[in-house]
Amino acid sequence: MPGYASANQFHASLQEAIVNESPDGILVVDRDDNIVSVNARFFTVWSIPQPLPGADGLHPLRDTPMLAQAVDRVADPEAFLARVQELYSHPEQDDVCEVRLKDGRTLQRHSKGLYDSDGEYLGRAWYFRDVTEIIQSRQALEKSEARYRTAFHTTQDAIAITLMEDGRYLDVNPAFLQMSGYEREELIGRTSFEIGIWASPEDRQAAAESVRSGAPLERIETLFRRKNGEVLWCIFSVSRMEVDGRPCLLSISRDISREKAAQEELEHHRLHLEQLVAERTAELNAAKESAVAASIAKSAFLANMSHEIRTPINAITGMAYLIRRGGLTPAQADQLRKLQSASEHLLNIINAVLDFSKIESGKLTIANGPIRLREVLDNVASMLHSRAQAKGLDFTLDCRDIPERLRGDATAIQQSLLNYGANAIKFTESGGVTLRVRVAGETAGDVELRFEVEDTGIGIPEEVLPRLFSAFEQADNSLTRQYGGTGLGLAITKRLAEMMGGTAGADSIQGRGSCFWFTARLGKETGAAENPGTTAAKPADALIAEKYSGRRVLLVEDEPVNRDIASMLLEDAGLRVDLAEDGMEAAEEAGKRRYDLILMDIQMPRLDGLEATQRIRALPGGADVPVVAMTANAFSEDRQRCLDAGMNDFIAKPFDPDAFFETILKWMEKRPVTPQA
Repeated sequence: MPGYASANQFHASLQEAIVNESPDGILVVDRDDNIVSVNARFFTVWSIPQPLPGADGLHPLRDTPMLAQAVDRVADPEAFLARVQELYSHPEQDDVCEVRLKDGRTLQRHSKGLYDSDGEYLGRAWYFRDVTEIIQSRQALEKSEARYRTAFHTTQDAIAITLMEDGRYLDVNPAFLQMSGYEREELIGRTSFEIGIWASPEDRQAAAESVRSGAPLERIETLFRRKNGEVLWCIFSVSRMEVDGRPCLLSISRDISREKAAQEELEHHRLHLEQLVAERTAELNAAKESAVAASIAKSAFLANMSHEIRTPINAITGMAYLIRRGGLTPAQADQLRKLQSASEHLLNIINAVLDFSKIESGKLTIANGPIRLREVLDNVASMLHSRAQAKGLDFTLDCRDIPERLRGDATAIQQSLLNYGANAIKFTESGGVTLRVRVAGETAGDVELRFEVEDTGIGIPEEVLPRLFSAFEQADNSLTRQYGGTGLGLAITKRLAEMMGGTAGADSIQGRGSCFWFTARLGKETGAAENPGTTAAKPADALIAEKYSGRRVLLVEDEPVNRDIASMLLEDAGLRVDLAEDGMEAAEEAGKRRYDLILMDIQMPRLDGLEATQRIRALPGGADVPVVAMTANAFSEDRQRCLDAGMNDFIAKPFDPDAFFETILKWMEKRPVTPQA
């Protein structure tokens, strides 16, 4: 019967397709425990290789290596085989269990006996399914539930779960029981409205509306009433959740009664503090105004002191220069040298006070220009060598292997070395002084230098060294100390070193000498070397007399002695000099004739030098005449005020005659010959 044969063939194909497409790995054995069928999923589930088909297209199902490979994957193969053997011994038993594999996966094994319609045992079918992800999800859920239970029962916040439909309590945690004072049995199944836990009718109404609408109620501060009637402040919030598919509300409360009490106390203190702050602010404003006034008075005092002292010093140094040019006997030369030394000492004191004032006010700045270090050291050595010679001391300059072309502040380095050197000579009676420079460190862009001045003088006690670089400090501060000084030089040197990226210090042994040192970080000069040019064969005053004799200069100076000295210096250089005693006369003279140069004092009666310069600049042709300030006001802001007023250059009193003539020569060279009125 062809139709019957076709039906059997269809059912066989359908059965094979169902077996092969099953998500389970299926293994079927007969009553003699021979493998009669296995699907491809079996090999995938067990992660073992699938045997190649035989010549007849059938799998070699009796291959025992396949079963051995499967058993080898089991974490506990002995227990696995024992259970399999037990099932074969009791074919009527069915079995479902989980099998752990060595690779960490879990298989669910289902075994079932097969019988024909007459109840005769035919064999057994084994089903294997990878349930690793299911197991992991179950474990994660168990852990999550455990964490939730732990958090629910151990948190310090009071938590309650209520039904959304009527507000009845389903569960509360221990913190809620402690905060409310109720027992669990008194709350479960009842509502907060029945218990009367709300102390505020408005908040109770808001909570009721939240329960009805299911809208979240986020962090409100409200009053709760405990079972004993005590009222406490709480932060209260409500959010949605589900429990066993039922809509619920999760409320979280926290007792903030202590915080509220602290806030009230803090508010009381704040109001009191505001009153104190207002009073203190008024006091500070008054103190600030007083300090500003004192600072202004101090600056004015220093400026006036500098001007009043520099003016007579300028007369002393200028007159000494003129006297020396006139020829002297040896005794007179010695007396003049002492006079000039005293004036230089007084000028150094004034400079130290002014420098320290600039440091205190933050107005002292460090330049970053080209430095020829050897020239700076030679200049310092020449100034210190004569002082050392006068006391019969040896002076040595040791500066081997130092870089030549650097960038930094040559004036700051020179001033610091002169401070150290002058002190070393002053405190040394015999022996010598050594100025030493060494490279302490170097990078691609800069070099760190260590400058040392070592002497064989009296030395410094060890307990004095830590405070030696403080302002107004000396090794001996007694009124009867043998050596003079302001006590500012070392403080200034240390500050200059710090501004140059270094520091300063001293090492000393009392009675054997001292070594004062400072470090500075200087940039390396890049680019081609500058052309040093040619040095003038003659001094500046001789060049002026040779090239610019007869040029007309207006000298504006109110102090008679300084006016006479400057006039004599200018006339000795061959210049024609007109005199003006104040700014008013200067403006009048500049309006009468044209000058090749105007030397202008600043502080003068009737009209100062700044206003006079501005009036001269407004005259016809007055914008071109060089105006050089010549003043005892030596602050950097004084220099800037002069430049802002229209002046071209600045000479500070007391001036060095050579520098004085060099400045005049510079502006004479820039000024073309002008016809005289």
